Amino acid sequence: MDVASYSLLFMCFLQSVRAILDPNDFLALQSIRKSLHDVPGSNFFASWDFTADPCNFAGVYCVDDKVVALNLGDPRAGSPGLTGKLDHSISKLSALADLTVVPGRIYGPLPQSISQLKNLRFLGVSRNFISGEIPAGLGQLRNIRTIDLSYNQLTGTIPPSIGTLPQLTNLILCHNRLSGSVPSFASAFSLTRLELKHNALSGSLGPYSLPPSLHYLSLSWNKLTGPVDRLLTRLNRLNYLDLGLNQFTGPIPTQIFSFPLTNLQLERNQFSGPVQPVNEVTIQTVDLSYNRLSGEVSPMLANVQNLYLNNNWFTGQVPGSFVERLLAAGIQILYLQHNFLTGIAISPTAEIPVSSTLCLQYNCMVPPVQTACPFNAGKRKSRPAQQCNRR
Repeated sequence: MDVASYSLLFMCFLQSVRAILDPNDFLALQSIRKSLHDVPGSNFFASWDFTADPCNFAGVYCVDDKVVALNLGDPRAGSPGLTGKLDHSISKLSALADLTVVPGRIYGPLPQSISQLKNLRFLGVSRNFISGEIPAGLGQLRNIRTIDLSYNQLTGTIPPSIGTLPQLTNLILCHNRLSGSVPSFASAFSLTRLELKHNALSGSLGPYSLPPSLHYLSLSWNKLTGPVDRLLTRLNRLNYLDLGLNQFTGPIPTQIFSFPLTNLQLERNQFSGPVQPVNEVTIQTVDLSYNRLSGEVSPMLANVQNLYLNNNWFTGQVPGSFVERLLAAGIQILYLQHNFLTGIAISPTAEIPVSSTLCLQYNCMVPPVQTACPFNAGKRKSRPAQQCNRR
């Protein structure tokens, strides 16, 4: 055999060696396959033939002889997904950096053994039927960057150790049944997205409980209480804030209106006091409805495209700048109903653009223009005089 033939044979030998999956990973994949099944209409596991190379299985990605990514289920939108339980043998995939489970019907608890995956950077198991508590051991995953366990049936509290993860960038636990308090994330300096909406979380938020690195914060549909003005003034990188449907109290800090926000949703709380931005507000949507806000409506809010100030205690005249913006189709939604407003400088014959919606019902005036209001605004055009006289 000449040198060239020998070299070719040797290279083929090396390639065949590389193709042999680590035995622990091989056995782990077998256990995972036994615990999960395709739901009718899915054929994700059709390629999982263990007489062939597992690194060629659908959703399995290898580097050398180790599995580094496992994406369970067909990622295409609308695919039917998988059913069964996640097997604890996932922890045997010692090099695993990415674990994803597509939406489906997987049930049972999240295996405690996942906390042994020291290289894990992405954990996404959303829109299934995962139940039980979040494993406290997830706080040991010091390399984890994203945890997405949203739209499941998780109960119990959020482990405080998760708030100390040094690399954590995204924590998405929304639409579960979690209770207890929001743990401190003060040391999670990489955290940019925190999404805990639609749970049963309670208690108050400390002024230093969340890091200023946050860009996206959603805590709506919980039972959170107390003031948040000192906390919010520190979060000046936010571009999305949703604290709606809680029991927060106290003032809304003026500084928040100068943050780079696209959405500010503080509706259905117990915020009180005036709303007085210093500069023109350019936030696309501002929802302050169903609070206890008072004082006059600030003209600085006239550039907001979707503005909900209804069901508060606002008084005085509606600024003329609102009328100008409304008639020029610069405002799409302007809800001012259920306040104590006394007037608005708009002609009864003014034509409000089709793309714009205005509601003025149940204030201390007769609305000069008749416009369509939401059903829950009621049928009464004005407040009883005795209510207005007391103001």
